This record gives sequence, C-alpha cells and structure tokens, in this order.
Amino acid sequence: MSDPYSTLGVSRSATEKDIKSAYRKLAKELHPDRNKDNPKAAEKFSDVTKAYDLLSDKDKRGQFDRGEIDAEGNPRMPFGMGGGGNGGGRQYSSRDFEGFGGEEVDLSDLFEGLFGRGGARPSAGAGGAGFGRRSPPPPQRGANINYRLKVPFVDAATLKAQRITLGDGKTIDLKLPSGVDEGTQMRLKGKGEPGPGGAGDATVTINIDPHPFFQRDGDDVRLELPITLDEAVNGAKVKVPTVDGPVMLTVAAGSGSGKVLRLKGKGFSKKAGGRGDQLVALEIQLPDDLEDLASRLKGWKDESDIRGAFGL
Repeated sequence: MSDPYSTLGVSRSATEKDIKSAYRKLAKELHPDRNKDNPKAAEKFSDVTKAYDLLSDKDKRGQFDRGEIDAEGNPRMPFGMGGGGNGGGRQYSSRDFEGFGGEEVDLSDLFEGLFGRGGARPSAGAGGAGFGRRSPPPPQRGANINYRLKVPFVDAATLKAQRITLGDGKTIDLKLPSGVDEGTQMRLKGKGEPGPGGAGDATVTINIDPHPFFQRDGDDVRLELPITLDEAVNGAKVKVPTVDGPVMLTVAAGSGSGKVLRLKGKGFSKKAGGRGDQLVALEIQLPDDLEDLASRLKGWKDESDIRGAFGL
C-alpha cells in the first residue's frame, strides 16, 4: 500500500466522515465473504482496512501527512540517516528491535548499512540470544458501531423482545436485560463493521419512551387513578390498567384522595430477580354537573376538624 488516500479513493483534505464513508463502501464490496473466489479482493480488503486504520487515527494521519511515517505506520529515515553503504533503502521501525530471544533473524543488511560492508559488527556474545523480531500484528477487527433504540414503556417493563435491523440489513430479536433502565447499554459481539480479523462489536443504548399515565419510580410503576365520590364513600371494585393488562382493584369504603394501593409484581423487572410493584394513588373526582349533588347535600355539613393538624 503506497498511499492510504489513494487506496480509499479520497483526497488529502477529506473529512473524517468522508474517510469513514469511503471505507464502509469499499469494505462491503471487497469483504471476503462476498468474494470467496477472488483472492485479489481479500488482498485489497486488507489494504483498505490498513488505510482506514491509519487515516482514522488523527495522530497517525498527521504523522503521515508530515512525512514522519510511511503508509504502513513505520517511521521514515530511522537514526537520522538513509540506507548508506550497501544496505539499500530499507526502513526499520521500533517494532523490529523490541525484546531479545525468540526467532533469530539475519540483520546483516542493517549492520552493513550502519557500518559499511566489511566493518565491525556487534556480536551476540557467548550468552547472547541475538536480536528478536516481533511477529506481525494479527489482522485488525472491524470498527465498532453504536446504535440507539427507543423502547416503549410497557415493553421495557415486561422485557418484551425488540426486533431491530442492523447496519448490514440483518434483523434480530433483541432480548432486554433484567433491570433495564434509561441509558442501559447492550453489547452485540460481532455485529459491528467487517474486518480482516473479524467483525467489530455493536453497542445498543436503550431509551425508554414516556407513557401517558404510567410513571416509573425505581423498580415500581406509579399510576394516579381517578374514582368517583360514591366509589370513595361506599367502596367499589374498579378496573385498573397495568403494564401486564387490566386487573380488578378493590377500593375500600371511605377511601380518600391520595390513598395508595399496591399491586404486587406489576412493576419493572429487577436486576436481582423478581419485579417491582404498581402503586395506585386514588384521586376523587367530582361530577361535572354538581347541581344534583348539591341538592342531595343541602342542609348537610361535615363538622369534622379536617384542618386541625395545621393549628388553624
């Protein structure tokens, strides 16, 4: 690979977005899974990935543009000199000199370039193991992808699987985790961008949609339930919505506004297992037409000291 810009087909003034877009297009076209009978495509795919790795790294891109490193990411002109003597123009990076031991290699061309052919060369010595060369780095995995998923309130509470379509066009049923909350992140291994070393991962961030009458309170669900005056005075059985569907709730006679009733296990799932509850706050509502009610209460007055606690 001589020039990463040419490999990706972008100009030197290309933005990060332009570079990423060009890489995605080429990666899909050249991916080995789509070109099993074309070995050249796999080679081009590897070059495209290397070019993207270099240009997507701001520091490396700057070093390349300034001529400090080559297209492979290796330093240019090490030791402040060219390939003098008969050593040719071969370039070395710090990776060629890390550690001792391992596989022994012939570095005669390096020493001839430094000291001239026939000059003195360093010796490994009696106990020396010689210089070791690191193995080439493994093929790099594809880039990771981030997704945001809006989940209906009721689906989040009941952990209903969410069908989603990924960037590669594949559809999966995503199982929500226990204790799912706003901002919960889920990792999908191997669902990111393709790469010579395998696909990257995908991260899905959960956003829970608000509900018109349910509100979340930790693992519990709160609901304000309107009841009529006669239901509050005489008691009644009323139908109440829950995230699992409607249920019948008993309102005791003499219940007042603000009284909270509890429906066990009708809340959100808990990380430790089980579910929270639904808390139902009663709210007495008077009829729109008060004339009949007023006539029935004519001459009657509640003499209890309901505000006595205020010291009034």
